[in-house]
Amino acid sequence: MSGATEPGGRLVADIGGTNTRIALFGTTGGRLQFVGRYLNREFGGLDAVIARWLDEYPDAGPREACIAVAAPPDGDTATMSNCSWSFSGRELAARFGWDRVRLLNDFQANAYALPWLQPDDCLEIQAGTGHYPRLAVMGPGTGLGGAVLDTSHRDYLAIACEPGHMDLAPGGAEELELWRVLMREYGRIYTELLLSGPGLQRLHRALALMHGVTAEPLRSEEITARAVAGTDALSSATLHQFCALLGAASADFVLASGAFGGLHLAGGILPTFPEFLQASEFRRRFADRGPMQTHLERMPVRLVTHVNLGLLGAGHAPLA
Repeated sequence: MSGATEPGGRLVADIGGTNTRIALFGTTGGRLQFVGRYLNREFGGLDAVIARWLDEYPDAGPREACIAVAAPPDGDTATMSNCSWSFSGRELAARFGWDRVRLLNDFQANAYALPWLQPDDCLEIQAGTGHYPRLAVMGPGTGLGGAVLDTSHRDYLAIACEPGHMDLAPGGAEELELWRVLMREYGRIYTELLLSGPGLQRLHRALALMHGVTAEPLRSEEITARAVAGTDALSSATLHQFCALLGAASADFVLASGAFGGLHLAGGILPTFPEFLQASEFRRRFADRGPMQTHLERMPVRLVTHVNLGLLGAGHAPLA
């Protein structure tokens, strides 16, 4: 965004397994400025990325920082599992001259952003009423993340979760056969194994083995593109399976967390095929929970299309 730089703004960062986004958040104006996006593999660590951003935007001058990272931060430190980086908030503050800094989980930051989303920042997947005070956000990218936001507090409280490591169960005879194929290679089947960018590729290979066909070695974005275009039956079957399993895993996450106020789907993958998701088995599998079906059917489910959700949440998250 353009406009004058707000003195003493906050550096906000959203660090995924593949990309890092950094911006300046105006703590009174609530605007994101100087947004930069960087490939993690091109840098030796987060400090090098921040240094590059400061070189590119010398007028930013942040006095504090909130860093959202795809890892469970351990107090002052974060060690990433989908990237080789590890860093300390105190050390970063000392190097860059910040007065305050906070590390938080990337989906925890996503949760802090939810109250600030505008209607055109989301696409409705399921209409509903959100009378409950707890919201959920979950989504696949390099991994699968999730968090809940409790709005019953005077100051909203976001709680980081790890739905990517929940066990994932087959939902019928055909999926049971798919599980047999997968277990020969992976043993334990958990959500992130399949519901992620690499998970799409695993599903693609497993479905090919299951049906006795040859699978091209496609990237996840190639699988989704072919499925959306309807040009490849195996890719279409893979993406349909992905959406169905995502519906089941999302229901488990909502039921376990009690976040009946609404589910927001986020991450870097789903916004690339919104119409496919809407037409898929996602909603049926999401609601298919016996006596809890009515509760899940009346919940709002939205796909977040805001491109800088984590940065927005890191801007609004409390530092203390």
